[in-house]
Amino acid sequence: MSTRTIEVDVRTAELVEARAAEDGVSVSEFVAGLTALATSPVALSSDELAELDRRWAAIKAGEPTVPHEEVARWLET
Repeated sequence: MSTRTIEVDVRTAELVEARAAEDGVSVSEFVAGLTALATSPVALSSDELAELDRRWAAIKAGEPTVPHEEVARWLET
């Protein structure tokens, strides 16, 4: 397999390396997984799509949401 070097800023490199280590994979495997996720279409049933539409309409109508900071903190646990 041939390789190629891609330049990223130091912070991005550190984050990618840390996440790859957490997942127990190489940086190449981690990036390949991200690429696969980004290029794979997500299939939703009509019921799932309707539920997302309903939730979005509620948010647009002013229904309260969870602040970003709380979601980020929860995801880190």
